[in-house]
Amino acid sequence: METLTLIILGVVAIAIIFFIATYNSFIVLINRTKEAWADIDVQLKRRYDLIPNLVETVKGYATHEREVFEKVTEARSQAMQAEGLKEKQEAENVLSGTLKSLFAVSENYPELKASTNFLELQRELTDTEDKIQGARRFYNGNVRDLNIKVETFPSNVIASVFDFKKMDLFELGDEKQREAVEVKF
Repeated sequence: METLTLIILGVVAIAIIFFIATYNSFIVLINRTKEAWADIDVQLKRRYDLIPNLVETVKGYATHEREVFEKVTEARSQAMQAEGLKEKQEAENVLSGTLKSLFAVSENYPELKASTNFLELQRELTDTEDKIQGARRFYNGNVRDLNIKVETFPSNVIASVFDFKKMDLFELGDEKQREAVEVKF
């Protein structure tokens, strides 16, 4: 009888330890995902700060391209005001497209392309875009790990008990965003 009690207590202890470890792993994944989203936000803020400087630099050379500048400025404003992952994702995709058109306009102005100020801003923006891409990959990796844990047995039982939900990946919503910019002279 005493052996049976020890076995039952051992099984209960193992179940409790598993439960605690699984719960804690969910908390770790959720916090890593939130941190990854914060990293994206930091890089997006850097991008938002660079865009007005880039637009002003290009404006000096391409005064008749007003529509492009307005679209970039409007897309930047919408992206900064976007709330939630889906809205932010859509706004960022639009902003990326307008930036491509801005760089396409710059191709028509050889003296602009040679401008040190423009080249530095373009380099900074390219660096920021690379960092945003890296931050998105890091975020998506954490979301993937969390979503796997939410869906797989036996951790899905604990996920449902504590209402841990799957999160959305940060991805391109528009097929046009995957295409390269076409530059025409």
